[in-house]
Amino acid sequence: MANSPLKAVTLTHVRYTRGDHLGHFLAWISLVPVFITFGGFLSHFIFRRELQGMFFALGLLISQFINELIKTSVQQSRPQTCVLLETCDSHGWPSSHSQFMFFFAMYFTLLTYRKTRLRGGSNGDDNGDLKWFFEFVSWVLALLTMHSRVYLGYHTVAQVFAGAFVGMFLGAWWFWVVYKLLIRFFPIIEESTLARKFYVKDTSHTSNVMKFEYDNARAARKKKADKTN
Repeated sequence: MANSPLKAVTLTHVRYTRGDHLGHFLAWISLVPVFITFGGFLSHFIFRRELQGMFFALGLLISQFINELIKTSVQQSRPQTCVLLETCDSHGWPSSHSQFMFFFAMYFTLLTYRKTRLRGGSNGDDNGDLKWFFEFVSWVLALLTMHSRVYLGYHTVAQVFAGAFVGMFLGAWWFWVVYKLLIRFFPIIEESTLARKFYVKDTSHTSNVMKFEYDNARAARKKKADKTN
């Protein structure tokens, strides 16, 4: 065991030059996929349990699986800085961080557009501007993540652009699969024994989920208050 070489978990293993404030900032940016995975989708499953979010997360998992398949097949080395970063034992093309973020940004953009169409345009959405703001932020974070992987020495420019292209393609493809092929099975999944046990719900038909839940929560409170009185 003492003579066995050590291998880092590359998704969370981020180094930067001491004293480099931009590098420090970009190192945190490079961890955004981790925050989205555990802070976003895990908490979403615990508190929301919506099929749309679950299939979004499933798409990201499929994307990362495809990324590993491509890396194993192509076997392109990382830049020479991998020696200092201790990442030379893993392949670099395409960048998994870049692919993750651009898949997320593409899918989120298409999902926002779909929600807007369900409401009959942005004029019918009280939170439309906020949703477009978050959409803009997702693309900014994707670009910053792509830049961070090059700046910190983990990937070449070609590797992060390849990740971005594959991520956008897979994001658009998976959105088409979910909302053209799989969405017809959402009611069946929702009515299954397992889904009913864990309160898994389908809100794809609801134009404004937040308003729907807000109105129903208020109605339930008023109904309870009326019974008490």
